[in-house]
Amino acid sequence: MARETWATRLGFILAAVGSAVGLGNIWRFPWQTAENGGSAFLVVYLGIVLLVGVPGLLGEFVIGRRAKKSPVGALRDLSGSKKWGVVGAFSVITGISLLSFYSVVGGWILRYLLESGVSVVAGNPAYFANPGQYFGGVSAGADAALYHLLFLGLTALIVFGGVRKGIELGTKVMMPAVLVLLVGLAAWAATQPNAAAGYAFFLRFDPSVLSENFFAILGPAAGQALFTLSLGAGTMITYASYLDEDRSLPFDGSAIAVLNTSVGVITGLVVFPLLFSQGINPTETGTGPGALFVGLAGAFSQLPAGTLIATAFFAVVTLAALSSSISMLEIPVAFLVDEYDISRKQAVLGMTGLVAVTGTVCAFNPSIFGFVAGTLVNVLLTAGLAAFLLFVGWVMGREAVDELTAGGGPVAKALATPWLFGAGVVLPLFLVFTLLTHFGVDASLGFWPTVGISVLASAIAFVGLRRPDSVV
Repeated sequence: MARETWATRLGFILAAVGSAVGLGNIWRFPWQTAENGGSAFLVVYLGIVLLVGVPGLLGEFVIGRRAKKSPVGALRDLSGSKKWGVVGAFSVITGISLLSFYSVVGGWILRYLLESGVSVVAGNPAYFANPGQYFGGVSAGADAALYHLLFLGLTALIVFGGVRKGIELGTKVMMPAVLVLLVGLAAWAATQPNAAAGYAFFLRFDPSVLSENFFAILGPAAGQALFTLSLGAGTMITYASYLDEDRSLPFDGSAIAVLNTSVGVITGLVVFPLLFSQGINPTETGTGPGALFVGLAGAFSQLPAGTLIATAFFAVVTLAALSSSISMLEIPVAFLVDEYDISRKQAVLGMTGLVAVTGTVCAFNPSIFGFVAGTLVNVLLTAGLAAFLLFVGWVMGREAVDELTAGGGPVAKALATPWLFGAGVVLPLFLVFTLLTHFGVDASLGFWPTVGISVLASAIAFVGLRRPDSVV
């Protein structure tokens, strides 16, 4: 079966940006920022995007374009070992796990959009009266499961169209629409009373907050960076496998990171001025996945033309959510197409059916939803990216340098060897440390013992994975 490719470079970039943007930036980013120090979180997050995110993107791009296969086949074929194929198989598990909770949240967004849209004509939406009670009633149970299935069906329709006619065409429409609507909302939010307080919370940097809470901020910031850039799940390996050789991977990776981060920042410029204009402190709106829904719904209810503004906002979030969910479904679909040579139609139907079941479980059980959306996904993404980077540095070695520089020009050649060292040594060490701090090891043992454990774990992996001709 002939393998599909992207029709244009812009199509690939917008598809990758669409995968990265999603609910991670518009739903999760303001929530994480509010709970982790405002501007201090923003600074750490931006640093991780630059120093970890971009090199990580390049690592996944190199694997995917070199192998022209999804993660399972890519790691197996490039290494010549079935054991690495097993490691790649975890990306399929990660993709299914991500979509299982993501489609539930997508269902929430879709419900709010439909409720808002109908209310533009019929009157105020139901969630205006009591935002907290409304969200509590629709966030779990049969209603949540129904909208999860509806959102999943929309996702499947796009993926069913294939790379060019489905994913690329869809994101070429959705991503410009998301950017235009967000910029318009940000300009409008700037005119609201007390918007300056929102800007101060989000942008005014206080070094003391960062120095006193650095390690508490580090874990959430790293998890947010990986989540919003779609790293660790194999998405970028899959997308890069449809690339031609004449693309500059450093340019594409940098463009994707900049556009993705810009959307997150613009979202903050919408959300925080809007909340402060209504006297809502984002650190006190409650915790959990519904905090932003409740806070923003309360703000919309107090605004002139609030129903219309709510409709525009939830339209943005719906488009962004779909642009990410299609990339999650594409991971297991590409696996079935590549490994078992079955048709895209059969693969989409099979995987959609599976996620329909797992997502419904999440929709009916908030505790399972919380575990999947939090601990499970954070661990799988962090461990997944560490494995991919170890593969690049210690298995591919010079092949990774050759692939990075192909079509990349003199800049790629100058950066290739330092990048490979960082990918094979520095970044996996950082990710192992982050994984340990996520489980509170640094709090129980102390900072330096945690560093020592990270070094030891990374060293064992390096010795076990090193290939004789690798350059690190």
